[in-house]
Amino acid sequence: MNDGVLFFPVTPFDGNDRVDGELLGRHVAERVADGAAAVFAACGTGEFHALSHGEYETAVAAAVAATGGAVPVVAGTGGPLGHAKDCARSADRLGADGLLVMPPYLVGGPQRGLVAYVEALAATTELPLIVYHRGSATFTPESIEALLRIPSVVGVKDGVGDVAAAQQFVRVAAASGRQVLFFNGLLTAELSQAAYRAIGVPLYSSAVFAMAPEIATAFFVAHRDGDSKHTAALLDGFYSPLVRLRDETPGFAVSLIKTGLRLSGLPVGSVRAPLVDPSPEQTDRLAALLDRGRELVA
Repeated sequence: MNDGVLFFPVTPFDGNDRVDGELLGRHVAERVADGAAAVFAACGTGEFHALSHGEYETAVAAAVAATGGAVPVVAGTGGPLGHAKDCARSADRLGADGLLVMPPYLVGGPQRGLVAYVEALAATTELPLIVYHRGSATFTPESIEALLRIPSVVGVKDGVGDVAAAQQFVRVAAASGRQVLFFNGLLTAELSQAAYRAIGVPLYSSAVFAMAPEIATAFFVAHRDGDSKHTAALLDGFYSPLVRLRDETPGFAVSLIKTGLRLSGLPVGSVRAPLVDPSPEQTDRLAALLDRGRELVA
């Protein structure tokens, strides 16, 4: 996973609001060819929250088939514990290489309950687990220490943005002697990745890679190589305006990516409720931003 961008595909829906597994396979295969280091299927960008169990299986199976073993496939799971267990079993059976454990649904719990949630999933499958530190599953350093005693927990994705806490997590892992994958999972993570790299977190998720791989890859290479001039140009000219557009409407972290793919000619359909599509005016602004990003890359 250290050799390229971590790719979070969308889940395409056809005109009858069914998961289009064939189109998803094409989407994944194209981005693997574009250099994705791993595929995170049916996760946040893939609208895990809106998929039935059967649709989840369709999405994971399509991603696994499309990669052909070229890169790891990490499938999402989470929500109600029974559903999360069912998803874990399905992902294992369908050939996924790991699971991204997203937060439980609706209810909150104490730290020992959050650890127990991950333990229950670890007992359900032997697949490696990456724990998503976000929302109702916000962990303390002590809980991260407990989670790292679970052999199958191999990584932590930070979606909170508390860099001081993230650094404590990194130090807990170092003290444990384990090799742990930490990565920046904030929305539009490119905007904050310099801070995460400084505390020893070199990996980050890129939703932009799904709709504009040339822009996301250019940023990844410039950031990796220490090309501050190029990273600054992309941050100022593309990523910062994209974040301002994203923040206008809840859920646009997913909606804009699907819209960008439709603008490129891939008919991935709309997002499902409770998310909404951008207005025509917002779509025009996104199109202009993508043009500007590609100009900066060129």
